[in-house]
Amino acid sequence: MSSFKGQYSYTIDLKGRINIPAKFRKTISPEANETFVLTRGLEDCIFAYPLDEWNIIEKKLRTLPATRKEIRLYIRMTTSYATEVQFDKQGRIALPQYLIELSQITKDVLIIGTLNKLEIWSPEIYEQYLKENNQSYEDLAEKIEL
Repeated sequence: MSSFKGQYSYTIDLKGRINIPAKFRKTISPEANETFVLTRGLEDCIFAYPLDEWNIIEKKLRTLPATRKEIRLYIRMTTSYATEVQFDKQGRIALPQYLIELSQITKDVLIIGTLNKLEIWSPEIYEQYLKENNQSYEDLAEKIEL
């Protein structure tokens, strides 16, 4: 099981590749086979699941009742954007152009560890997201019981 924490800033190269931080690469389980499944995320980011974590998500998606219109739409929107990518020798992955455009990434990227997956953001979009959801850490902690 992967456990991603922290955030890192990188730039995307001309071929659409980004570095995955070494700390994150070391966290990936052997079952992931150095493979991520990328798909559209929420709030205009890209979700990057290690293959073994994606298999858990996919298994859950398969149990949802396909007779419900919203579920069919969600599955289509999630899986139609999904693609498998592997690290190259420099620890980079290639982001598909359609996900780059969807997440509004231009040059800089912010990679955030969110436990079972990575989120890949345009720093400007992430900053805008934080401003739009202006809540203090203390207020959030009070609302969420661990």
